[in-house]
Amino acid sequence: MYIRNSYHNRQSEIVSDAYGDVNGDGIIDYVFLTAIKSADPSSPYREQITLNIQDGSTNEVYSIKLNENGNSGYNPTVFLGDFTGDGIKDILIVIDSGGSGAFTFDYVYSFVNNQSQKLFDFDQYNEQNQYTVTYLDQYKVSIQSPATGQTYLVDISGRGEEYLSEIYNENGTLKKPVQGMADGVSGFYPVDVDRDGVYEIQAYQKISGLYHADSLGYIINTLKWDGKKFVIWQQWLAIYGNPGLPV
Repeated sequence: MYIRNSYHNRQSEIVSDAYGDVNGDGIIDYVFLTAIKSADPSSPYREQITLNIQDGSTNEVYSIKLNENGNSGYNPTVFLGDFTGDGIKDILIVIDSGGSGAFTFDYVYSFVNNQSQKLFDFDQYNEQNQYTVTYLDQYKVSIQSPATGQTYLVDISGRGEEYLSEIYNENGTLKKPVQGMADGVSGFYPVDVDRDGVYEIQAYQKISGLYHADSLGYIINTLKWDGKKFVIWQQWLAIYGNPGLPV
């Protein structure tokens, strides 16, 4: 199926779809994402990704534009599930940015009574959930989450002499202050942790050390709808192991 929407002589096409009642009238609706192919026909990159809902009762199609800085990328997908507990399916959208950052552009929309409401926006979430990554003496890294007040301590003593010698003196003290970095959302998954039929969201954010490929692990926030917005219900730090260390 093609949608007539010219963009540099390329047509918009459906790239992901799902069926479910999203407006609450009890009739199944058709929810689909449209996008325009890259100028390179061999590339899976998609542009101008747009959310569309076809009302199952009237067949009228409603189109919702996504953020300009988050409507292009790879593997755009749509998922329907009840995230608010009202018994009506909401719309979750995930788009991979591609590149070394491996970010995702993520949205949750409600469409009750054919009125669109954005329940989650990755830009706002990333602004509100940043982390302080600080190297400490004796081969430790502190990761602080201002949003929750939690602090996590990572032992990097197994990183190897070449890596550690860049940062530490022989006695384990820092040669100079060193800060790591934290990314925006790079994984966004619907989960039903308490198995009550209402979905939560698990949002992954990569924590890195000296450079982006120097991964320390991921902050994983489980988000739950509180009646007005998604809030952090549970938070973990998932860290990488050190292969070859004695057990």
